[in-house]
Amino acid sequence: MSDLPRKAVTRTAKLAALPLGFAGRATWGLGKRIGGKSAEIVGRELQQRTAEQLFKVLGELKGGAMKFGQALSVFESALPEEVAGPYRAALTKLQEAAPPMPTSTVHSVLAERLGEDWRDLFLEFDDKPAAAASIGQVHRAVWADGREVAVKVQYPGAGEALLSDLTQLSRFARLLGPLIPGMDIKPLIAELRDRVSEELDYGLEAQAQQAHASEFADDPDVVVPEVVHQGEQVLITEWIDGTPLSQVIADGTQEQRDRAGQLLARFLFSGPARTGLLHADPHPGNFRLLPDEKGGWRLGVLDFGTVDRLPGGLPVTIGESLRMTLDGEADAVYEMLCEEGFVKETVELEPDAVLDYLLPIIEPMLVEEFTFTRGWMRSQAARVADPRSPAYQLGKRLNLPPSYLLIHRVTLSTIGVLCQLNATVRMRAELEEWLPGFVMEADAADETDATGVAGGPEAAVEEGEAVAGA
Repeated sequence: MSDLPRKAVTRTAKLAALPLGFAGRATWGLGKRIGGKSAEIVGRELQQRTAEQLFKVLGELKGGAMKFGQALSVFESALPEEVAGPYRAALTKLQEAAPPMPTSTVHSVLAERLGEDWRDLFLEFDDKPAAAASIGQVHRAVWADGREVAVKVQYPGAGEALLSDLTQLSRFARLLGPLIPGMDIKPLIAELRDRVSEELDYGLEAQAQQAHASEFADDPDVVVPEVVHQGEQVLITEWIDGTPLSQVIADGTQEQRDRAGQLLARFLFSGPARTGLLHADPHPGNFRLLPDEKGGWRLGVLDFGTVDRLPGGLPVTIGESLRMTLDGEADAVYEMLCEEGFVKETVELEPDAVLDYLLPIIEPMLVEEFTFTRGWMRSQAARVADPRSPAYQLGKRLNLPPSYLLIHRVTLSTIGVLCQLNATVRMRAELEEWLPGFVMEADAADETDATGVAGGPEAAVEEGEAVAGA
């Protein structure tokens, strides 16, 4: 038997314990304050106990509950520091580990999916999991040809548990909201439900990972492990060592932080341009920092279970609207937002007010390099979440079209990780190289002079020499 609680009534009871536990601890806290303890000390203890229970329940349940916890973990940098502290350690644990399933269950899944003689496929197989995630856990092994591999085994019943959890969590959205002030939890859960069911299909994951592995095979900055073997509920890929990004966040050097941040931004924008796919699960547990031959660092990327399929790369409208916002073209930006459905037909806004709303958010693109900090993230969150703020009032009237949902979440999550890293990043340079529409294409007329040759006088001279030489 798997240790994944599959019965809906069992999982529901565990999840229901979360908001009930919050309420119980609030009562306990009130009693402590009446007894003379300061509100600050009681509040800190309350948050610590809540964080511990959150990790325990979400980690035990795995499935959609744990996926929800991982999604929340990248937003901790938006929390006020006094609130973020107790949650940070507990939520970060969800990025790297969870209670493992029994060895007997792992063996039975491998026998069922790879055959009774599955051990013959490996020279070595470590029964102790190297990592445990939301729908499966990873074992380190040595493939028959001598390659070190990561063997990803899906929890039996993961699909049923995944969708059940997200349905149940949506009912608790209002009670879970205080965990991340200013964030609307319900749409996050709804979007997770729509997307993460794809993660159950290891065939799709293998295709997405191999597409990236092939494209980045000789890349000096990014490493994606090759797919070695794929079967139902089992995915085997090459093993890569490295320092988990969560460890870099905790105690990495500034050099490591900056390099990891730069490469994370590069991968975010270059991936869709090069593969037509957007890696859509950017929590720190899915990235590694690997030393390169020159004494620098490369970014290892794992887990391609959730991707957004973008055959033409990121939409050109994103690049164009960013460029026009930076140039202060309020009317043009507003018109594009209306055309794309960010402003509904029934809503009318002042273009200049929309520009004022957007400019602070895209501050990292205004300068050559920008230092992402938790303080900056908190200031942005406070600006758009304070009901007294004009930004809050305007933001409520904007709309997020379904086709942009995943792009929006991935971008926000990546920025959240950059703030956790406290990384200084040349974001604008990455946009200029990889984001369609961000750099205005030179007008053909600008490149053609009276000679009628594109490229101007120098090109005309070269063309004339070529003709003479012929």
